[in-house]
Amino acid sequence: MPINQNLSRRFSGLELFAKGVVEGFLTGLHRSPYHGFSVEFSEHRAYNAGESTKNVDWKLYGKTDRLYVKKYEEETNLRCQIIIDSSSSMYFPVDGGNRAVGQRNKIDFAAHAAAAFMQLLKTQRDATGLSIYNEQVELHLPAKVANSHQQLMLQKLDELIDSKPTVSKNTNTVQALHEIVEKIPKRSLVVLFSDLFDDKEGTEELFLALQHLRHNKHEIIVFNVTDKTFEYDLEFENRPHTFVDMETGEKVNLNPSQLKDRYQKATKAFEKELEIRCGQFQIDYNLVDIQEGFAPLFLAYLAKRAKMIR
Repeated sequence: MPINQNLSRRFSGLELFAKGVVEGFLTGLHRSPYHGFSVEFSEHRAYNAGESTKNVDWKLYGKTDRLYVKKYEEETNLRCQIIIDSSSSMYFPVDGGNRAVGQRNKIDFAAHAAAAFMQLLKTQRDATGLSIYNEQVELHLPAKVANSHQQLMLQKLDELIDSKPTVSKNTNTVQALHEIVEKIPKRSLVVLFSDLFDDKEGTEELFLALQHLRHNKHEIIVFNVTDKTFEYDLEFENRPHTFVDMETGEKVNLNPSQLKDRYQKATKAFEKELEIRCGQFQIDYNLVDIQEGFAPLFLAYLAKRAKMIR
């Protein structure tokens, strides 16, 4: 089948965007501490005369008086699975207006952030996978290092950006996480992009799903993707508005200023609970505003990476 050149050009643009973001962010950073992580020991083999002694197990030599070399499971530094919530609420706001690319709505931000993450991981020779879910897991690509795999993931992200929001795409983060965790190797880095709006399951079930990831020895970074101006600050004109639930289609007529204080109090309480509970499970939780760009995401990642190699 011939390559769709229009599609190819679109995800090539996404790749160039990711490279630009990452190169700009990494300028001046000392990158070397983040190399060489998570190469897992597999087994020993006999040492062959003349080869490098770099991987010789000297402790075992002291016990056996024989030279053995440590073999490793794979060459990649790290396996990272990026998970994106593609439910209808992630397409808020529907009309991004004149906002910059990568900041038009939450799904646009998540897809561009994921592409930038892939590029950052690629510079470190890390393997990356991609999972996309809403009511069910729609896509699961396991972590690989091949360039063709990178292009496939960029293509899927481009399709995600181009897709139109529908009222019927609900969220089932809990079920998706339980399903995905069984498909990825242990001791991976799992990066979740979601607004954590899930009508089907309560907060407790969400934490159980995240705990499932931790039980399988994964390191987890959660990015709670928000449009802070509207979703947290409730900055709407002081007049009646019709608010539509993007996942159920339910409509509510009200003036936001009449419930702003109560709404902000409730959202702050929910946010605090998320932060505390994730802290209890040693999950790196981050509230991100799509208007602030990608630097906070990378800083959170590098901080997590630094902890992982200590």
